[in-house]
Amino acid sequence: MTPIVAKRELAPGIYEFHLYAPLIARKRRPGQFVVLRLHEKGERFPLTIVDSDPNQGTLRLIVQVAGKSTRQMAEMEVGEGILDVVGPLGTPTPIERVGSVACVGGGIGVACVYPIAVACKEAGNRLISIIGARTASLLLMEEELASLSDELYLSTDDGSRGEKGFVSDVLRRLLEEGKPIHRVYAVGPARMMQAVSEVTRPYGIKTIVSLNPIMVDATGMCGGCRVTVEGQTVFACVDGPDFDGHKVDFEELIQRQAMYREWEEEALRRHLQEQGCAQERLERTREVRHA
Repeated sequence: MTPIVAKRELAPGIYEFHLYAPLIARKRRPGQFVVLRLHEKGERFPLTIVDSDPNQGTLRLIVQVAGKSTRQMAEMEVGEGILDVVGPLGTPTPIERVGSVACVGGGIGVACVYPIAVACKEAGNRLISIIGARTASLLLMEEELASLSDELYLSTDDGSRGEKGFVSDVLRRLLEEGKPIHRVYAVGPARMMQAVSEVTRPYGIKTIVSLNPIMVDATGMCGGCRVTVEGQTVFACVDGPDFDGHKVDFEELIQRQAMYREWEEEALRRHLQEQGCAQERLERTREVRHA
C-alpha cells in the first residue's frame, strides 16, 4: 500500500495528492509518470508526476475527476492507501539549453507541463509559460508558474481570466509579434496540442507534445497506447510520452481515445448509482438507531 499523506482541492473536480513513495520520489525525472491501481478490482491508469520531494519521500500528483477511477481517487482521504503505484515510467522529457522556451498547458495539462517548465528553467532557458482553461476557476498553478517564469500568459475560453480564447491563440500572437521562441513544449487535450503544433509548424520551431492515449500495462506489452508518429507505430508508455508534435497523427490519436467512452460512461454511472444506494442505506440505518 502507498499511503496518502496530503490532499487538497485545487479547483472544482481537481485534486492534489501527496503520496509516500520514497523510491519513486528519488528516481523520477520530468515528463515521467506513475500507473495506479486503487484497489484489488480497480483499473490501471496513469498520472504524470508533477513534483517530488526526495527528502520527504513524497510524490505530488494532480488528478481531475473524469471517470470511475479518478472519481474513486478523489473520494479517498489522507491516511488511506493506494494498492499499487508503479513508476517512474516513460522516457524523461528531453531538456536542453536552447535559449527561449515556451511551455504551453491547457486544462489539467498545466500540471503536466509544470515539471518540464521547472527543468527548462534549471537548464538556463528563458521561460515563457502560457496556461489556459475553460474558465477562471479551473486555472491551475498560476502562482507557482508566475514565480518560475520570465513571462506568464493566461487565457480562458470564456474570457473570465487573461485573454479570451485558447492557448494556441496566445502563442500565435507572440510569434506574429516577433517574440523569440526556440522550442515549445505543449501538454493538454489532443486538439489543443494539435493546434499548438500547427501554430509552430510554419516557423520551424521544434514542438514537443506529451501524448495521452489509452494506457493499460505501461510496459509496451499490451499495445493499447500505440500511436503513429512519422508514419511509424510507437508506444507512448515506453517510447514517450513525449514526441515531435509536427510528426504525430493526431486524428488517429483522437479517434482511439474515444473508443471506450461508452463503457467508461457506463462504469461511472454504475459507480454513482452504487454510491447513491450506499448513502440511502446509511441514512436508513441512522433513522433506525435514532428511532
